[in-house]
Amino acid sequence: MSDIWRFGAFNTYAGVPAVALEDLGDGDADVVIVGAPIDWGTTYRSGTRFGPKAIREADYLDSNARRPHLPTGIDPFEHFRVVDIGDLALPPGFTEKSLDRLADAVAEISAKGAIPIVLGGDHSITYGNGTGLARTHGAGSFGLVHFDAHADTGTDHYGELHGHGTPMRRLIESGAVPGNRFVQIGLRGYWPNPDVVAWMGEQNMRTFLMSEIAERGLRPVVDDAVQACTDAETKGIFISVDVDVVDPGFAPGTGTPEPGGITSRELLDTVRRLATELPVLGVDIVEVSPPYDGPGQITAFMANRVVLEVLNGMAQRKLANQG
Repeated sequence: MSDIWRFGAFNTYAGVPAVALEDLGDGDADVVIVGAPIDWGTTYRSGTRFGPKAIREADYLDSNARRPHLPTGIDPFEHFRVVDIGDLALPPGFTEKSLDRLADAVAEISAKGAIPIVLGGDHSITYGNGTGLARTHGAGSFGLVHFDAHADTGTDHYGELHGHGTPMRRLIESGAVPGNRFVQIGLRGYWPNPDVVAWMGEQNMRTFLMSEIAERGLRPVVDDAVQACTDAETKGIFISVDVDVVDPGFAPGTGTPEPGGITSRELLDTVRRLATELPVLGVDIVEVSPPYDGPGQITAFMANRVVLEVLNGMAQRKLANQG
């Protein structure tokens, strides 16, 4: 691919080829970037419908689909065919219809042999992503590693089933992801209520609070998380990253900021580690709200790098398996 100067058009993630979903054939891509511009599931600050665009554009490098990684020396785009199908056309305000369309797209992508990386959008999209993956790989066949300040296991969303505080409960109730393969990292603050926490325990979910991370350190917590969400029958993992898992000093551009989180460095290192150690079936990065990101776009830049770190970890795993 020829070089495209940084200040030229930035229509796809890192300048990877743009491909329409309907033109994507079986085996044509290893990874598919897709935008889910939804923010009608938010409860406080909206704006995440602009997240996919901001994540793609938060890059000072050329739009040339080349990203050699200094610590590892690996350029994941040399090892994977990555394409970008753009943002899905989702009807504003119609949450269930939007999530159905997203699930259809994720199922189609994964059925074609590719790994979907979904740029959100608020966290309601994780229900659509997990549902789509379950259609292809089988309900209950994979684990979910969920980075967040909030559990997102609410009973309902102001009387509705779907919103950014309910997707994890819906995935467990539907059977797409069993509770005993569901791991949450970084929770803190003042929600959910005790009855919801009790329900989480009944589902055998593993929850690692920020207080535990502060006491034990992130690495041993992730050791436990890896063990909790995988076993001999697990096909792989689905990684869901809510940027508010990071302290708002590092990631202010989000809808429900909660002080006291992990650092951006810790998040990037951890997602790369997970992708190195475990087979990744799908990923989403959610809750980037550009209107609150300030002039520096630091939250969008971090989210952009989450994708790169996951891709690099996947490439490390691929090379290790080939060796």
